[in-house]
Amino acid sequence: LSLYSSPARETKYVENPKTELEEGVSRLRQVMEPYTAWCQLELTGCSRLKDDSSLCSGCFSEGYEFLQKPPAGFYPRLGVISFAGIIGLFLARGSKIKKLVYPAALMGMGTSMYYPQQAVAIAKVAGTQLYDWSLQGYIAVEALWKDN
Repeated sequence: LSLYSSPARETKYVENPKTELEEGVSRLRQVMEPYTAWCQLELTGCSRLKDDSSLCSGCFSEGYEFLQKPPAGFYPRLGVISFAGIIGLFLARGSKIKKLVYPAALMGMGTSMYYPQQAVAIAKVAGTQLYDWSLQGYIAVEALWKDN
């Protein structure tokens, strides 16, 4: 028999609380899970690389064929649009917002110069979306203003 009694040991595992970053990543993973599963299903349809006639059956063959036989004037147009983006990066010294806006705007102007019908269609959709967003913002600000 022991002369001294030992206290009962009750150990309990305690998990560290999750940080805001870990919770944010967890929520992002849960939201993106259907899309990543879809991408994995799409990628399993691709087979291994083949000869020069096609890169991948199903996934990249259309793009590869387009680049092998591009329409007339495709590469000069691509060069002008890319050069506009580079000029935009050059002019966008300073803030990060400028670095996003200037190249995108100049590339958009260059693209609309070569593809005017598609630019008009995109502008119509973008205008409608911008109007909807501004209306939602106005309603939200009005609701906050009335609450105060």
